[in-house]
Formats: sequence, C-alpha cells, structure tokens
Amino acid sequence: MCPDFVNRYCARLAVAGLLASTTWVPVQAQQGGSQEPPPPTIRVNTRVVLVDVVVTDKQGKPVSGLKAADFTVQEKGKAQKIAFFTTPEEAQKQNSPPELGPGIYSNKPEFRSPGGPVTVLLIDAVNTPFRDQAYARLQMLKYVKQQMKPGQRMGVFALTNSLRVLQDFTTDPQVLITALEKYTPQEQQFKAGVVAPVSAALGSTDLSAGGLAMLEFAQSEISAFQAIQVGYQLDRRVEVTLIALRSMARMLAGIPGRKSVVWLTAAFPFELIPEDRSLSEAELMESLPSVKQKSVGATASGSIAATGRQSHSEEIRQVAAELASAQVAIYPVDVRGLMSGMEFLPEDADNRQAVDSSGRAIARMSDAAASQETMREIAAETGGKAYVNQNEISVGVGLAMADDSASYTLGYYPEDKKWDGKYRSIKVKVDRDGTEVRHRRGYFAVDPSQVNGRKPEQEVADALHDMAPDTQVSFSAQVKKTDQGKVGVSFLVDPKTVSATDSSGGKKLNLAVYAAVFSPEGKMLDNASQKVDQVFKEDVYQQILQHGILLHMDLNPQPGKNQLRLAVQDLSTGMVGTINAAMP
Repeated sequence: MCPDFVNRYCARLAVAGLLASTTWVPVQAQQGGSQEPPPPTIRVNTRVVLVDVVVTDKQGKPVSGLKAADFTVQEKGKAQKIAFFTTPEEAQKQNSPPELGPGIYSNKPEFRSPGGPVTVLLIDAVNTPFRDQAYARLQMLKYVKQQMKPGQRMGVFALTNSLRVLQDFTTDPQVLITALEKYTPQEQQFKAGVVAPVSAALGSTDLSAGGLAMLEFAQSEISAFQAIQVGYQLDRRVEVTLIALRSMARMLAGIPGRKSVVWLTAAFPFELIPEDRSLSEAELMESLPSVKQKSVGATASGSIAATGRQSHSEEIRQVAAELASAQVAIYPVDVRGLMSGMEFLPEDADNRQAVDSSGRAIARMSDAAASQETMREIAAETGGKAYVNQNEISVGVGLAMADDSASYTLGYYPEDKKWDGKYRSIKVKVDRDGTEVRHRRGYFAVDPSQVNGRKPEQEVADALHDMAPDTQVSFSAQVKKTDQGKVGVSFLVDPKTVSATDSSGGKKLNLAVYAAVFSPEGKMLDNASQKVDQVFKEDVYQQILQHGILLHMDLNPQPGKNQLRLAVQDLSTGMVGTINAAMP
C-alpha cells in the first residue's frame, strides 16, 4: 500500500503539470564552457565549492578570454579538479523570465534575477553615526544618478534593528533614487544592559576629604557602568549584524553567480575569522601608553571587550559558511572619509574623563586603523575590496561594480570529503602574465545537517520576517479561493534544492511547508504547516524529480488587506525558501 502522501501526490500530477506549464523551468546541464554554475555549495548529497575569481591586468582592467585550463585551484595546498566554469560574458547574459499566471508566485532564480550580476547597496545604521549615514546616502544618490550603467541590477538595503529592504532588485535608476530619497538616517538606540548604579554620595554637599573620596568613588562607579553599557552595545551590534548577514545569505543564496554587497559603514564589529578579531577602541584606550589617567571606565570597557571577543565565534563561523555558499562578496566602504582624530564628536560634550585631546586623537586614529583593517579582512575573506580613507564614496561603489565584468566562476568537488567545520584555505592561480587575481581566501567546511543546537522553528520564523524572498530552497506557489470559502495554497517545490538521503528502499525527504497570514501591522492572524518525513521508492522519487514536490493546504480567510507569507524548509539542513503573496 502506498503511503498517504504518495497517493495524494500521484492524484495531483495533473495539477502539477498545469503549474509546471506556467512556472516550472527544469534546469538542464550544459556541456563545455557555457555550462551554468550549479546551485550554491550544498545541495542534495553533493558538495560543490564555488569560487568567484576577479582577474584584472596591472592597470585594474578586466582580463577577458580566459578558459578553465588557464586556472589552477588549490585547497589546503592540494590541486583540485575544476568541474564547472563560467566566464564574465556568460554570467552577464540577460534572460526574460516566463510569465507567471494569476495568483502564482515563485522565488526561483529566473524570477528573482533574470540573468546578470546583482548588487546590494547597504546603509549600515547600526555601526554608523547619524551624520555619516546622511553623507553615505548622498553619495549613493550621486552614484545612481551619474554612474549607474544600463542593465545593472541593484537593490537598496538598510541595517537598523533588522535588515530592511528599501528597494528590491531593479535596473531602473529612478526607482532606486526614489527609495534612497525616502530613507531617513537614524541613530541606533539600544536598551540599557543593566540598571545604573545609585550612590548617596551623588547628593552629598560635603566637600571634606571623606566627602571628596565618596564623590570620586561614585564617579568611578558611573564610569564603570558606562563602560558596561559600551560593552553591551558592542555585543548587540555584533548580534544585529550577524542576524542581518544570515538574512542576506538566505535572500541571495539561490540567485546564481556572484553577488556584490557594497556595505557603507563606519565600522564592522567583527571579522569572519573570529580568532583574528581586531581590538576595539576600549581595548586600545586601555592599552595605549600615551593615554594617561586611565579611568575605571576605560579599564572595565577594555576588559569587557577583550572577554567578549570570542563569545560569538560559532555564529560567525556559521555566517561565514553561509556567505561563501551564497557567493557573496562584501565591499566595505568607510563612510567616515579622511580622518585626523581631532574631529569633535557628540560624545565629547558628555565626556568627563580626564584624557588629553592628543591622547584621545591617538586612540581614535588607532581605533580607525583597526576598524579599517577589519574592513580589509572582511573584503579579503569574501573576495571583495575595501574602500577607505577617501571622501568620494561614490567612487568606491563604482569600483565594486567594475569587478562584475572581470569575475569568473570556478566550481570543484573537494577531495577532502570530511566536513568537520574547520577552515579550508583556497588559492587560485592564472596562467597569464601580468594578471592580478582576487577571490575569497577560503571557507568553513560546515555540514548544515550536523550543526548543533539548531532550532528549525526559530529559523523558519526568522525567515518569514525577511522583507524579500529567501532563495535557499526554490519553489512556486498558487494562491486562490476554494469552493468552500477557504484560501487554498498549492506548493510546488524544486526537489533539486532540498536534501535527499539514501535509505532502505529509496530516498528519504524531510521538509516542511508553512503558510502564515500577517496583518498590515505585522501581526500573525493565521498559519498552517505540513511536513514530509518519509522514504519514497525509487520510481516515485524519479517522478518527484521530474514534476516537483506538490503539497496543498487551506487557510481561513481573514478580513483586511493582509499579506500571505509562504515558506519551505529543508529540515535536514535548515535551508529555507520564502515567498510574499497577496491574499486573493
């Protein structure tokens, strides 16, 4: 007897065929140099490592006409066989996606980006002061108005308390200009981490020796408290930035090819190799011999920053692995421009520490140098390039765009089959004189199915709040009213984007589909879910590969102009795909 899901599946093949005729475009492997790169790193039971390589001459101009035979790839010093190869010309081909029928939605690659490289312009309000955000916004407007080239596909994001999508990907400069003009820079506010200390000495008017001692003690308590707040806010900046990076990886993973993220910021709070994290300003203030009269606050803040430097190491490794899988190259742009260290900052007006201005300038410049080095490391680890100590930010944005025309994609199956979570270095050489090569330095060999402490429900809840479709799992969906007055949702999942494990008698699939109705204010009004966790015989699995995984659920209609958010999660790996749809 067939399992209940198989009976339902076989009965719906005709419906699947109808959906397929309007939305489903099977992926056909092509031979030779025109072969498209496979989906990002971890799919089904194979592990493909994709490396985007920017090749230029000594003047920084793109080098064209290279072939796979011109490249040598090494992982941990050992040569790897190149299995996939894409040239810049092939990567930039524009394709028109098929038309979607009424009530049909899809997060498949051809609908998210119909060919050509994509770029994210991101304004970082978490790690950037208000005044620098305003300048960055003006420079981004300047780039879009004066330098954006026809066919460039861009999106505008902002990092506040979460990752916001100000404008989804478009080639229309006017749409981007409108989104940037509507954005209002803002100061990032974090709640206090602890309750402020209270001392009776603060209200004392006794100026005797004992009274002064008590007053000094109270001031040291306040300084220590302020330092704790600095440490807490730094930790919150790290957390918010990590969550944003994971969200971005989910959004970009299924879009083929290299994705450039131009990150306009005043500081990046961590490196992607957590063991090499840079010193914070607090630690520098504590360690620099030229800064005299170090307060309890400086000591406490430096200690907190040093103690917490490894607190997010596992999360950072996971994020680094997801960014590598999604082929994301980060281009940090320092929005502070040229600095002297003597600039007056708002916190100077409230500063009561007895630190001379020259010492503070030294500390600030040391901190700026450290943060810029972190930017360079982030760029190097992802294959991007940092733009610092320059006032024309729009030039930095343009430099990032120029790499698209010089980027080749190489893919290989690593000889080392043990995915132990350790870092693996990558080295690419080009057999052509006078060339310069840039690519990500390596990746963490993380097996997502073996990550400890995963919380699938929390992962899919986070994904449902992403403001653009997540693309780690590809699917199409049809939303329409049923004869019973319900809202019917039919999912058609691409089986090539979910893991299938060998099991006795066939292939095992373990996935879940979700549908949730949200009000315009973001409140969840209704939800439903279904799971598939079973083994399919080989002949049924072959039908699934051919037609897709078809599931259906009904929701209760809700009054108001609500939004429907759909998700498919591979429960073995945690990878998620989402779609935002209109209620019928």
